[in-house]
Amino acid sequence: MQVTIWHNPACSNSRGALTLIRDAGFDPQVVDYLGTPPDAATLRTVLADAGLRPVELMRTKEAAYAELGLANASDEVLVEAMAAHPRLINRPVVITDKGTRLCRPPETVLEIL
Repeated sequence: MQVTIWHNPACSNSRGALTLIRDAGFDPQVVDYLGTPPDAATLRTVLADAGLRPVELMRTKEAAYAELGLANASDEVLVEAMAAHPRLINRPVVITDKGTRLCRPPETVLEIL
């Protein structure tokens, strides 16, 4: 089974999910989503697959959220903002054949392994 993680090594939740994936015997594709951000179409797909609204994937405490005035923004504006400013994307996102999850807490990844 293919496992992909949008990973930020500075994030303890992301490190925890990656450890759980590897402990379960998987060699995941690790995507540095800050260095290689997903485009808006990919974000829309991930949101739909995970059953999330854009605001649920967003780091609302990130400075850019306030600076860009996103508190009352439409879903489309939020998606475009995440594509343009990947620091706004919450992590880790894990994608497998069994589903897509925002793995906060990291143990959420076990649902899709």
